[in-house]
Amino acid sequence: MSGAKANPYAIGLDRNPANYAPLTPLTFLEWSAYTYPQRLAVVHGERRFTWADTYARSRRLASALVRRGIGLGDTVAVMLSNIPEMYECHFGVPMIGAVLNTLNTRLDAEAIAFMLDHGEAKALIVDREFSATIAAALAKAKGKPIVIDVDDPVYDGPGERLGALEYEALLAEGDPEHAWQPPEDEWQAISLNYTSGTTGNPKGVVYSHRGAYLNGVSNLLTWSMPKHAVYLWTLPMFHCNGWCFPWSMAANTGVNVCLRKVDPVLIFELMKRHRVTHYCGAPIVHTTLVNAPAELRAGIDWRVSAFVAGAAPPAAMIEGMERIGFDLTHVYGLTETYGPAAVCAKHAEWDEAEISARAERNGRQGVRYILEEGLTVMDPQAMQSVPWDGETMGEIMFRGNVTMKGYLKNPEATQAAFAGGWFHSGDLAVMQPDGYVKIKDRSKDIIISGGENISSLEVEDVIYRHPAVLACAVVAKPDPKWGETPCAFVELKPGAQVSEAEIVEHCRANLARFKAPRAVIFLTLPKTATGKIQKYALREQAKSAAAIDV
Repeated sequence: MSGAKANPYAIGLDRNPANYAPLTPLTFLEWSAYTYPQRLAVVHGERRFTWADTYARSRRLASALVRRGIGLGDTVAVMLSNIPEMYECHFGVPMIGAVLNTLNTRLDAEAIAFMLDHGEAKALIVDREFSATIAAALAKAKGKPIVIDVDDPVYDGPGERLGALEYEALLAEGDPEHAWQPPEDEWQAISLNYTSGTTGNPKGVVYSHRGAYLNGVSNLLTWSMPKHAVYLWTLPMFHCNGWCFPWSMAANTGVNVCLRKVDPVLIFELMKRHRVTHYCGAPIVHTTLVNAPAELRAGIDWRVSAFVAGAAPPAAMIEGMERIGFDLTHVYGLTETYGPAAVCAKHAEWDEAEISARAERNGRQGVRYILEEGLTVMDPQAMQSVPWDGETMGEIMFRGNVTMKGYLKNPEATQAAFAGGWFHSGDLAVMQPDGYVKIKDRSKDIIISGGENISSLEVEDVIYRHPAVLACAVVAKPDPKWGETPCAFVELKPGAQVSEAEIVEHCRANLARFKAPRAVIFLTLPKTATGKIQKYALREQAKSAAAIDV
């Protein structure tokens, strides 16, 4: 409007190279290599790499990819375990403006082929362990990326080389002094992560340099990680780029202890050998460690800190972690929020409560990460926040810098996800009186029985408290009278025995009777590579069982 006063702080105070630089987590690696070049960065078996080594190897990778015509906006897919090469890809690929697509190592060939084509992968770096799946995927895929094999000396299983070039030979061609530049725009894509795709094709979630930078720093602040932490890679680096911890650990100048697979014997061995201070995982990972023989963790007399995310963690697991002396922090997020973007921030007064009460407090999804701008629970139709009464359910929503750019080549899904200016998580929750979020269920996992809503998580939490139970999942089973009833799938601890009737009675003693499962099925639960229980597979099994009953 005419006559409006000019803002004196906007005149002659513009951005310039001296006062502004785009945010990118690649600078974390450069800083650590410059400041602590000889500190240990990555450990894998007998292999050791300093921060100077890791920086030089990442630059070699960048240089070698450029020589093969890969650059800005090109996708480099990787099918790798938690090994040094996977860590290096988190820096070497985006150094040239390319986008890193970390593939889930447990997916089938058809899903991988879709991702290679949808992401238009120009190069594919593959661990020999996964060569059979990749060979079948390449046969199905329309595109033909350059294939680079990784022959990890720690791996001694089956597999073959698929490409004309091995990773170390590729690096030998590269320049360890490659002159990379930060992106011109921090909004530029740094990585591509596909959702699980349990219904239809998976969606490609795009991360930016800015978001990766901010969540990498948020991890350190949230966990109060001390400088030079020793981090064990129990969490797959392919999952949400390892919750951004490859970049966090570069900022921390810590030690990355590699781990090819979750094995409690090896985990405790590595913890003791390297004096591990931090690790992350889904609830099943921590449950496995809690239930491992006590002699495996004998000798760990220092504080080990753990992040747990994934499904809402059962109170029994949280209590178990406390009993073995591990300090557990509960975080929450989705692929679309760079992994964790919320934390159950602890309060000192909680320590005075009984262990069960502490577990309940620490089992909530909590508050936003400090560098995420918004977390709330809303009525998704009215887009109004629910009361802080611990009872009114709504949908968890995020907004801010630690939220994806959107879905690749899917504007409709992107628009729906961001409707009303918030990211819609699909998780149903309440807002408790202290402003902490508490998940009740995924919208698709609420069981509606005779018109009553039953939270599958509430039933699971009770089942987990049975001493014979290692893991469980509760889903809806179609019922001709009630519409749906709870069906429990239970995995028992080794050597444990319990009957269906005993599980049902245990639930009836601790829940309203209508919430107790009408059927209990004992089995080894199907899980994703990140340890999440595959409820969609169990829902199908419950439907099949219902059809047989009829």
